[in-house]
Amino acid sequence: MHDAQSFSATATSFNQTLSLLKGLPFDMAREQYAKAVQVGFIQRSMLGWARFERHIDLLEKVTLGPWARRV
Repeated sequence: MHDAQSFSATATSFNQTLSLLKGLPFDMAREQYAKAVQVGFIQRSMLGWARFERHIDLLEKVTLGPWARRV
């Protein structure tokens, strides 16, 4: 029984790691946008950020399909 619990915990951990890795390019895009705003390349705007976030979220869903993260 202990082996089954250990396997289940390992599988869950592995799935969480994969989820983070799949989302990494999209998180990097969000970070780059934030850095561009900080240095002044992009105008600071809540509406601009919301538009960018919608596009990135859509791109993630189209690219990863059922493996895309859900909020």
